[in-house]
Amino acid sequence: MSQVYFCPVAQPGAHHDIQNLSRQLLEKLLDDTQIELSRDLPLKVHFGEKGNCTYIPASYYDGIISLLQERGCKPFYTETSVLYAGERYEGERHLRLALEHGFSQLPIFMADGNEGEDFTEIAIGKKHFKVCYIGRKIAEASQILVLSHFKGHMLAGFGGAIKQLSMGCAARAGKLAMHKGVKPQIKNSRCHRCHVCEKRCNFGALHIGERCFIDREKCKGCGACIAACPHKAIRSFSFFSLSSILNHLFKGKNFREGLAEYAYASALGKHNLYLNFALNITRGCDCETRRMKSLVPDIGLFASLDPVAVDCACYDAVAEAGVKFSGRHQLEYAESIGLGEQKYNLVQL
Repeated sequence: MSQVYFCPVAQPGAHHDIQNLSRQLLEKLLDDTQIELSRDLPLKVHFGEKGNCTYIPASYYDGIISLLQERGCKPFYTETSVLYAGERYEGERHLRLALEHGFSQLPIFMADGNEGEDFTEIAIGKKHFKVCYIGRKIAEASQILVLSHFKGHMLAGFGGAIKQLSMGCAARAGKLAMHKGVKPQIKNSRCHRCHVCEKRCNFGALHIGERCFIDREKCKGCGACIAACPHKAIRSFSFFSLSSILNHLFKGKNFREGLAEYAYASALGKHNLYLNFALNITRGCDCETRRMKSLVPDIGLFASLDPVAVDCACYDAVAEAGVKFSGRHQLEYAESIGLGEQKYNLVQL
């Protein structure tokens, strides 16, 4: 049974409080486990999409950074670029956005290069993937501090440490591989012909006119159009076809299993640390370019050496607060392939 450390949030939204709590939580994890820290330590974060306001702000990491530096580490931020059009598509633009969002305390290295071309192949021999394509800077690190925002996600059900390890650490080829087979569709009667989705797609797959449709040959399944549509006219399954809904459920299961396998590849051979922020818990992810409302009050911070256990603790806490996300199978499958375990002992600070 894995240990998960938990700090409840007494004053939601108070930056100074979060800085102190995150430092205390990491310090407790380090002292109790006696894990040795790498001198050059990547902090895997999400810089937030342009227009999003519920990603974890840079200031929340100040306490963590100061603790690491006091213990002789040279931390740096690392991230990978995305598939869809926007500020996070290529390295240079992604870096500019990170600085705009305040991530200036540390050097930033794009783990997969400027175009998503720099990766290492990690052989895992699992059900969906025999080989995974992981950003080189991440693949070559002996240890990563994975800092994740726990919230909902349109395809995965929820996102936390496992998704940060998988989609967040994969190079472009890996992201394409994970999204293979998940194809969204447009409901014409709901479409307002605003063309927002067309601008968000990097593959020219959307056709908006008298009849709106997505070219299934061009579509890569990244889901950017689903997140971008302000009118909820796009879904990753047909609105009326029972067979396509069943197909979606089957492929959704495969997608979540693929996430777990890529997380396994990113963590393979490493002595990672995981810290989840269960704050600003929204239905959608931080890649969405819009404001979203929190579903439940802020819960707190969770830390562990086990990515499955820390996600499981967050999932349970959100369910106890009144919101049950889909995607629990992600945790079950992750445990079955040896990424971690669902049973945990919660230690509250």
